[in-house]
Amino acid sequence: MIDIPIGLPAELVPLSWLIGVWEGTGLVEYDIGDTLRRHEFGQRISFSHDSLPYLNYSSFTWLFGEQRGTPEEGATIPLVSESGYWRLSRPPTEGDPGPGMLPGLGPRPFGTATSVEVLRNASDGFDVEVSLVHPTGVTELYLGRVKGPRVDLATDAVLRTESAKEYSAATRLYGLVEGDLLWAWDIAALGQELKTHASGRLRRVD
Repeated sequence: MIDIPIGLPAELVPLSWLIGVWEGTGLVEYDIGDTLRRHEFGQRISFSHDSLPYLNYSSFTWLFGEQRGTPEEGATIPLVSESGYWRLSRPPTEGDPGPGMLPGLGPRPFGTATSVEVLRNASDGFDVEVSLVHPTGVTELYLGRVKGPRVDLATDAVLRTESAKEYSAATRLYGLVEGDLLWAWDIAALGQELKTHASGRLRRVD
């Protein structure tokens, strides 16, 4: 059973099972030529909201040192981080704010669970958009769907700065299994086609 937080914007109900702080471990396994790059990592993910119809997302990962531990215990090596926003995909309306700091005209749309139901797609789920930014000069726009406690995503666009390493496409899968958040990430990078990159299993800690 999925608990829906009090005061949650109606548009976030399909994504409500993600909300919280999750922590656990994962594994990178990625072939580069004849070399398999393989390492275990720790990860902390946070999904939150500011009473607006999108989720705030952040992820921090670390390699384990000689003694396994969390970042607070100091036995780790920082690896990578990313942040962004998750929301249902739908046409904009006059009630939505923007562009920039412009307020919407009239009430915000889709303020009730009944009105959100009209956004349900043909596969009985909801279309989603996810924007992610990496401090290494990569920005990703994912499109996909959420259906129950599962999200499937694929990149619609990848932007890279001149200083970023080559990275052209990705898919991600998130699912709630026995109360844990499981995820898998495939990438096309360094001149290679889309293939397995990393996965993890996280437990809610907050």
